[in-house]
Amino acid sequence: MLSWLRRTLQSSIGKKVLMACTGLGLIGFLIGHLVGNLTLFADADGETFTAYATTLNSNPALPIVEIGLTLLFLAHIVLAFKVTRENREARAKGYTLRNDHGARTPGSRSMMITGVMILAFIVVHLIDFRFDKPELEEMSLLGGMVKSRLGGTIGFLIYLGAMVPLTLHLSHAFQSAMQSLGLNHPKYNGLIKVTGIGLALIIGLGFASFPLVYFFGGNA
Repeated sequence: MLSWLRRTLQSSIGKKVLMACTGLGLIGFLIGHLVGNLTLFADADGETFTAYATTLNSNPALPIVEIGLTLLFLAHIVLAFKVTRENREARAKGYTLRNDHGARTPGSRSMMITGVMILAFIVVHLIDFRFDKPELEEMSLLGGMVKSRLGGTIGFLIYLGAMVPLTLHLSHAFQSAMQSLGLNHPKYNGLIKVTGIGLALIIGLGFASFPLVYFFGGNA
């Protein structure tokens, strides 16, 4: 197992495949996280979100899941930097031909920049809602905390602004992952591209709905 992983990490294709897998895993997490957070809108008193948050935080497997998610995210970051560096070195030596010449998109051109911006936002998000959250017996306060922070001017600007690089990053991420996994085909490339953009918009607008609702609609 270790020898296979070592060989994979030593090859350019192997790094891209692993980066694609970690990226898809993170997209799956974002979808699940969004679905859970949407319970904030289920009722005015926040009972549904409180039940969801309490169940989640009382699960004994949560620390294991959080460690796994952290490792997944760190692996994606490290692989992204390695692949980007190798691609730049290869272009500098003239060994590679750009197959996407003329088809570059804002999302593909800014993957590293938006990735760094997303990383910075995650640090802020963890400080806001992971390291400063109520104790388990006070989880009913979490809904009010979310509404208060996202309803304030600073919270609104940070959380809404972060959805721009997230959406831009995701607009290319799914398509790139499919290509790295060898699932691209002229017959399906259009569908893959539309699916990727659709996922990016759903996730980005979904998370953007929270600061929008709480800032313009108040905390009630």
